[in-house]
Amino acid sequence: MTVCPTQAIRVREGLARIFEDRCVDCGECYKVCPVSAIIIEQDDFEEIYRYPVRVAMLPSVLIGQFPSRIPAKQVYGALREMGFTHVFEIDSVVDLVQQGYEMFSKEHSDLKPLISTFCPAIVRLIQVRFPSLVDQLVRVKPPMDLAAIHFKEVLTEQGHSPESIGLFYVTPCAAKIASVKSPVGDTLSPINGVINMEYLYNRLLQLITNQDIKEADQDSDLLNERGILWSLTRGESVHQKGRSLAIDGMNNVTEFLERLEETEDSNLDFLELRACDESCAGGVLISGNRFLTVERLNSRAETFRREAMVKAGSGYTEWTYVPETHNLGPIEARSMLVLDADRITAMQKMRKVEDLLKVLPGIDCGACGSPTCRALAEDIVQERAGISWCIFLQEVQLKNGKLTLDEADRINAGIWGSDRQNRSQK
Repeated sequence: MTVCPTQAIRVREGLARIFEDRCVDCGECYKVCPVSAIIIEQDDFEEIYRYPVRVAMLPSVLIGQFPSRIPAKQVYGALREMGFTHVFEIDSVVDLVQQGYEMFSKEHSDLKPLISTFCPAIVRLIQVRFPSLVDQLVRVKPPMDLAAIHFKEVLTEQGHSPESIGLFYVTPCAAKIASVKSPVGDTLSPINGVINMEYLYNRLLQLITNQDIKEADQDSDLLNERGILWSLTRGESVHQKGRSLAIDGMNNVTEFLERLEETEDSNLDFLELRACDESCAGGVLISGNRFLTVERLNSRAETFRREAMVKAGSGYTEWTYVPETHNLGPIEARSMLVLDADRITAMQKMRKVEDLLKVLPGIDCGACGSPTCRALAEDIVQERAGISWCIFLQEVQLKNGKLTLDEADRINAGIWGSDRQNRSQK
């Protein structure tokens, strides 16, 4: 409850309840829950067989998890052995993304700093918690969407019907599942399904370990050094003009955005913000160690650079950025601070919240089932909680005879569950 950056979680009847309108799918709660109560919904792997043409859309961090003795081509071969007909690393299109960034920057030179839309958890965080920064988001579709659009075009040109093509993205995090199921700035994702990277990695490793898997090529030769490193921290920012910063980790990002809202640092030109430590290498669905993954990807990028397997920027000659189809649509703010749709009512509720904060202890202990005293005050105003839910105010009410022990027990049972006292005694 307390790690959630948007205060989307409450404890009621001993269970975590998530306010969906506040959740940004960052996975922070998933990482720390001591009883694994938080689950990430995903598509069944068998869904791929609904399509005659089955495409595995890989981020490079999947390849980076395998030990160096297992080459990328063997991973591609194992994917085909599992049932995919085509393999495509989505980072092959980052030159196209960079084209979009440059065009957007020229057209919006008055907006500073521009903020990357690569990480969907960050986009949703800004929508919910920092709505004043929404206009600064670079409305360019991320690599996985552009890769899906263009590889489907390639397959269609080869004679496959669009209906026969299934594009399945292998995701390192929960946020990208949400971005496929409920895309921001778009009406429909070009991707047909999402596969949990942790699940797929373990199956691939077992397959490669136990069988003689033949090497295979991926269905593109556009991957380059820039693409391999794009999903890591500083993968985008080093290619942007002007003063750019790269910040990873949800706490670091949140702290920086709070400062940005207050100071409006106009000396910054571009912000690369990622929810996970070490960016996608630290995603909640990554099996391998994030630092080893980063090391392997850097080594792989060095190999591409040293052997000149693909000339830098070759993607420019293959595909051209088209704003009409490659730009994201409007990204709307959905501030969690709005207490009511009616402005006057919202102001009245805000005053009640401020009055309650004068009474509440302000220590943010969380014993009331809300993450902070302010969150409890908002819950009370929204009639989702009562003033007696604060254990400190309960003591005052008990001493003044305004509350009985039985009533206090019922309140606490409503928050933490009726069997909590029995568990404590055991």
